[in-house]
Amino acid sequence: MGQGQQERVRRSLAGTVSEEISASLAPVDAELERRYPGDPGTRQPVHTVYVPGDAFTADTVRTWGERALAALDEHAPDAASLAAVLGLGDDLAGPVYARVRAKLEREPVEDLRVDFEDGYGPRPDSEEDETAARAARLIAEAHSDGTAPPYMGIRMKCMEAAVRDRGIRTLDVFLTGLTAAGGLPDGLVLTLPKVTYPEQVTAMVRLLEAFEKTHGLEPGRLGFEIQIETSQAILATDGTATVARMIQAAEGRATGLHYGTFDYSACLGVSAAHQASDHPAADHAKAVMQVAAAGTGVRVSDGSTNVLPVGTTENVHDAWRLHYRLTRRALARAYYQGWDMHPGHLPTRYAAVFAFYREGFQQAAARLARYVAHADGDVMDEPATAKALSGYLLRGLDCGALDLAEVAHATGLTRADLAAFAAPRRGDLTASTP
Repeated sequence: MGQGQQERVRRSLAGTVSEEISASLAPVDAELERRYPGDPGTRQPVHTVYVPGDAFTADTVRTWGERALAALDEHAPDAASLAAVLGLGDDLAGPVYARVRAKLEREPVEDLRVDFEDGYGPRPDSEEDETAARAARLIAEAHSDGTAPPYMGIRMKCMEAAVRDRGIRTLDVFLTGLTAAGGLPDGLVLTLPKVTYPEQVTAMVRLLEAFEKTHGLEPGRLGFEIQIETSQAILATDGTATVARMIQAAEGRATGLHYGTFDYSACLGVSAAHQASDHPAADHAKAVMQVAAAGTGVRVSDGSTNVLPVGTTENVHDAWRLHYRLTRRALARAYYQGWDMHPGHLPTRYAAVFAFYREGFQQAAARLARYVAHADGDVMDEPATAKALSGYLLRGLDCGALDLAEVAHATGLTRADLAAFAAPRRGDLTASTP
């Protein structure tokens, strides 16, 4: 048959076959849309800073930035000294150091949680009531005067019997205070710790529904993070992955799964000297969390290190190297968020994040540009890879590692273009390579 001759197309099945199959799969289509809506496409903070309720003040964010800058000035006063500590190449040292300093001056904290759980402990009811009311007032004022970080909220006590009533009361006081001060702000985040059973997640849903109904809020306005801090949260007695059931129990309100490094490690009997986010037990838990959350719109966060960068310069450098290594390790495993427990962790949090995005920027931009242009290259990329490349660049833009002008120049794409590639419609990822 000649090259230009038109093929004769033959079919055997009646059109009703396809219609019948589609009708039979309609419930599955609906279930996929409900259970796996995909990433929300909003900014994910690179970290969460925890501050005990009684220590939280109107100056907390600014103070953390100032203390982080002071640590840099004392222990790594220029790009070369920080690069020597962290092993940054010459091409990264200057840009990373400059961006770290600028970030600490402009936006030192991306996500702040006022803690009423482990970091606060048991207090008289009157004291915790007052602290929760003060937290609401300070957060409302921060949003009003423009000093609030992008995300902010509280971690209440858990749903276990001993502290359940106190946790519910604190959440009520806090949310009522915010509502009275002008309404619930954007970027509000609530954290439910030490979740063991899906029923505790359901209880949180009912609690938030009651608050929304009381105040005439839109149903679903309030979401929350689930902290994974017990072995039962990963594997139930019947062998199922509890965390997957927790996501469904949240009825669309779960926004994140946060790994609790030390509670989880202790639950498994890991000795204190070996409790760390890179322990095999931690890797297993986070891998289960990651698979359970994939496609659901629920994001996964790594935990923290308890090694603080304090004391002598040698001690600070050792702690910085550890924190930098753990953060880079988490990023490579697609855990784009973690906890920071001390202002001294901020320089290495941002150094690790900025280095991660800047060192891969040119290659990612070039691959995406070739994909868009249908050009040949040394890698055959598919729609799923274009999604990953766009998501990578968007995360770099959100945190300040990359500038929109340089991304646009390297890719020929706008931010809206990147967002479209990063959140394709269902079915697009199965399309053939262009």
